[in-house]
Amino acid sequence: MDFGLVLQTDPPASQVVSLMKRAERNGFRYGWTFDSAVLWQEPFVIYSQILANTQKLHVGPMVTNPGTRTWEVTASTFATLNDMYGNRTVCGIGRGDSAMRVAGRAPNTLARLGQAIEVIRDLAEGREAEVDGKPLRIPWIKNGKLPVWMAAYGPKALALAGQKADGFILQLADLYLTEWMVKSVREAAAAAGRDPDAITVCVAAPAYVGEDLAHARDQCRWFGGMVGNHVADLVSRYGEHSSMVPEELTEYVKSRQGYDYSHHGRAGNPSADFVPDEIVDRFCLLGPPQAHIEKLRALRDLGVDQFAVYDMHDAREATIDAYGSEIIPALTG
Repeated sequence: MDFGLVLQTDPPASQVVSLMKRAERNGFRYGWTFDSAVLWQEPFVIYSQILANTQKLHVGPMVTNPGTRTWEVTASTFATLNDMYGNRTVCGIGRGDSAMRVAGRAPNTLARLGQAIEVIRDLAEGREAEVDGKPLRIPWIKNGKLPVWMAAYGPKALALAGQKADGFILQLADLYLTEWMVKSVREAAAAAGRDPDAITVCVAAPAYVGEDLAHARDQCRWFGGMVGNHVADLVSRYGEHSSMVPEELTEYVKSRQGYDYSHHGRAGNPSADFVPDEIVDRFCLLGPPQAHIEKLRALRDLGVDQFAVYDMHDAREATIDAYGSEIIPALTG
């Protein structure tokens, strides 16, 4: 199992770079950041510094979207970083939640997302692709490589990930839902004539190492609020009791009362007060190191290839170090 670190690009950027360097020293192989231009600093600028200050770390957004940048710009940016630092980027992509809504736009459609996945990958790897009806190719790209991993929750999005993406990003660590969603993605891949086992599965969720579960829950409750944005979209699309979406995912958002993006992804987010302890426990990894190891082994048995740690709480360095000293060796040794 691989491990990644996920951060917001809060200023100063030097701190983001420092934490990514710390992660690489502790055995993490991937460095991810949020991508929302209004809420945080521009991640692609910071990726250049992360790559320059690490040796093997792969970096990318968790996640970008097809709407805030034109597709050829996205492809050229990734390709430039790869040309400078040796194909060490991954394009995590989704419909767009905070990035689009904070700017007053609706998230992208799945049809647009599916087109973007193919176009961005083709352009970044030096192939011709059609953009807005015009064939384009970036002529300077040689030996480019850009895996595109798609974030998804709902049935149609899971199917699209299986049909077109190189990897699947699931932003929660619930065992039942992970099994259901990974199965959905792989069934869609097989139906599309693809090798389902070739799709990389990345589970991303907050991790907090320590004995004080009450404090850990309070530090990670924001995550249930963030996931709740996507779940609320699913409920509005499929209904409260649809057979298309498990109640294990949708039930907890019944008491949700809107969402304030100014606290997005932050400990103490008041918009997450509806999230019960049970959801925090199911969606996150909390407790002493052995509890993390046991849950990660269960996730690995379900086909998860990478666990990416959302490190937005009051013990960022301690979490990175605990994973490096006790948890990563137990899963990679």
